[in-house]
Amino acid sequence: MAKKLYVGNLSYDTTENSLQTLFAGAGEVVSVAIITDRETGANRGFAFVEMATDEGTRTAIQRFDGYSMDDRQIKVNEAKERPSGGRSGSRSRY
Repeated sequence: MAKKLYVGNLSYDTTENSLQTLFAGAGEVVSVAIITDRETGANRGFAFVEMATDEGTRTAIQRFDGYSMDDRQIKVNEAKERPSGGRSGSRSRY
């Protein structure tokens, strides 16, 4: 079963392709998504990487948590599910 990883402390120069290449060293990568600002499109410094297997997930965490990429020490751990009833994208102005 595929597992999603949170990858934090990314350089603003990091690309989805470079993350794909790095994490492929731990196993099959299903998807990579660098999160960007809605208004500017700028990289927000974190991403989600989905690994195809539990073994690939464990290997990626062991190998890459604290790994130096683009002059930054990245943080890698299992992504937590967003709680339901969370932010909906609109904010109350009251």
